[in-house]
Amino acid sequence: MIIDAHQHFWDLSRADYSWLTPDAGVLYRNYLPHDLVATLRDSGVSATVLVQAAATEDETHYLLQLAEAHPFVAGVVGWVDFEAPDAPKRIAALAAAGGRKLKGLRPMIQDIVDCTWITKSTLDAAFKSMIAHDLVFDALVKPRHLNALRERLIRHPKLCAVLDHAGKPDIARGDIDAWASDIEQLARETSSFCKLSGLLTEAGDRNSANDLAPVVAHIFSCFGPQRVIWGSDWPVLTRVSGYAQWLELSRNLINRFAAGHAADVLAISARRLYRLNLN
Repeated sequence: MIIDAHQHFWDLSRADYSWLTPDAGVLYRNYLPHDLVATLRDSGVSATVLVQAAATEDETHYLLQLAEAHPFVAGVVGWVDFEAPDAPKRIAALAAAGGRKLKGLRPMIQDIVDCTWITKSTLDAAFKSMIAHDLVFDALVKPRHLNALRERLIRHPKLCAVLDHAGKPDIARGDIDAWASDIEQLARETSSFCKLSGLLTEAGDRNSANDLAPVVAHIFSCFGPQRVIWGSDWPVLTRVSGYAQWLELSRNLINRFAAGHAADVLAISARRLYRLNLN
């Protein structure tokens, strides 16, 4: 079994994807379940986790509707305003609406200028509500946010969390030393997982297995194979690679740096983290 723990759908007519403009190139069109089904089948992927791409609760409800209509979507990671005074009530309402399909929440931290935003005490109630509703925190951050993220996760040891796209190391420029140090500390001091996803988007021309090797080796060294989960980041992936190509490259790297643990990375750990109900 393979589980794609990170993919997206969007419909431009919804008009809540502010970042999607004509400048986005191939991404500036609708990407819906019928666009992905054949690719999943051909790649041997049994289930996916559908992740938010808009900072609206309306989009989360839309994704939950897609998940109900398409059984291959095993779970949804949605969005809520963590700073809203009634954030706990909003989270409870989303959890109730999502039934067993809502698996996590993701604020779009990478777009927030304040690198310490995630440490604000005004967010405490939202994180406590996530724990109460057994939801995973998907951390969409860049390297500059890693220390603040670690502080937040230490504050909530019962919070299940996963680092999206390995924290977006700057592979293209080869500037990964600070990222590597902060990743090691994050992995050592928290129980967070890490997604093996989105790396090709950060790689530029340094996109071969050998180019990615130092980053992937460090990810497995820090988190161990049981805390690393694979994702495609489709359709963002389509800007730089095909789905099958990324999966093949990932298998190469997993076999190289986590030999004997492909099943963990490609399915078992995602199923455990998100508590996916699969037949």
